[in-house]
Amino acid sequence: MNLALLLLLCTQVDPPTKTQEIPHAGLARAFVERLGRGEFDQAVASFDDTMKRGLPASKLREVWQGITGQYGPLQSLGESRREVVDKYQVVFVTLEFARGKLEAKVVFDSQDRIAGLFFVPAGKYKSPAYVDTTKFSEVEVKVGKGLFPLAGTLSLPTGDGLFAAVVLVHGSGPHDRDETIGPNRPFRDLAQGLASQGIAVLRYEKRTKQHQLVMALTTSTITVKEETVNDAAAAVETLAGQEKIDPNRIFVLGHSLGGMLLPRIAAANPRPAGFISLAGSTRPLEDLVLEQTKYILLLDGPLNAEKQQQLNVIKQQVDKVKSADLSIDTPARELPLGVAARYWLDLRDYDPAAAAQRIARPMLILQGERDYQVTMDDFARWKQAIGSRNQVKFVSYPTLNHLFMVGAGPSRPIEYLTPGNVAESVIRDVAQWIKSSR
Repeated sequence: MNLALLLLLCTQVDPPTKTQEIPHAGLARAFVERLGRGEFDQAVASFDDTMKRGLPASKLREVWQGITGQYGPLQSLGESRREVVDKYQVVFVTLEFARGKLEAKVVFDSQDRIAGLFFVPAGKYKSPAYVDTTKFSEVEVKVGKGLFPLAGTLSLPTGDGLFAAVVLVHGSGPHDRDETIGPNRPFRDLAQGLASQGIAVLRYEKRTKQHQLVMALTTSTITVKEETVNDAAAAVETLAGQEKIDPNRIFVLGHSLGGMLLPRIAAANPRPAGFISLAGSTRPLEDLVLEQTKYILLLDGPLNAEKQQQLNVIKQQVDKVKSADLSIDTPARELPLGVAARYWLDLRDYDPAAAAQRIARPMLILQGERDYQVTMDDFARWKQAIGSRNQVKFVSYPTLNHLFMVGAGPSRPIEYLTPGNVAESVIRDVAQWIKSSR
């Protein structure tokens, strides 16, 4: 099981209080203590039937070893807190490891069985200093029509308009409108930072987030068109219909996968006045999966036999994607990330940098030099393909990671669980570029 799937940011919860005053706190603490002692069979015994099927002892062990591999051994338990969601009691227990803190989010049903388990960052989001809430307001909007309407937020500068505007397009994964990753909310930073500079911004729930069940039931037929492109194109039209928005000055900003798909978004909707890529990848997605896996496995030294086997499995899956034998009938379990074959077939032969040569509109390409997910190799490919055009600008940032947040040394996944904000230099560069693109 992918650890990233379990590192989910929690919702609003009750403030910390004494453990003995919190219903189910004793059960939750006893459960995580079993994890700390390696008693996974005993821990699973407290699961409901669905959890027992989805997270058996072997998988629970794998998840816990992934956590302790990053954070070190569990040393102690801290405070507990609680929230109530419908018929469920949700208890948060702070876990203090040798190299940091997490919270265990343990969900109990009406029969005191564990119906959900998540590990959430202990840090909390803080709005950056460059956000000035007196200079904008936010309103709820709906993006798209039909079966998949999406909830969105429009950050609208104060004043009469007409305002230049930006649509934010997510990276891979089922993101919310803030593109929440751990305690960090890069899309909120971008939206409110740019709105403070007089530029309207629309951010929205990703289809795979808001409509998870339906998307899960149709996973074998999903491509990036259904996942991302159609909704980004619809979001542009949503912005164009807003009273204070200049319909001729709407820009699309894509992060990671969203940046990679800018040429397809441009083909789907001719309206945007320009495009902005933040860590947009240019190489085949399956190659990035293999490269990222290898990078992470090598962070703590040479590969041992177990890690080499993990890498070999990923390599076999990547080879399957590239094979001429790949068909829509190839089982998803044989492919990277368990993603169905149709998704990979749709991306076959797609070269974002080459496709960008057909975009006859301004582009801004931004890249963090510490990014291990999308690297300076991708940045170089953008430059090679479209660097000679007068309407294209390139900026890289030596200290920024994949989230465009400041750090030092080699970037690590655990970095994303440290509260931070998109660098002010990125907000400033994007705002200035938009204002100059007339």
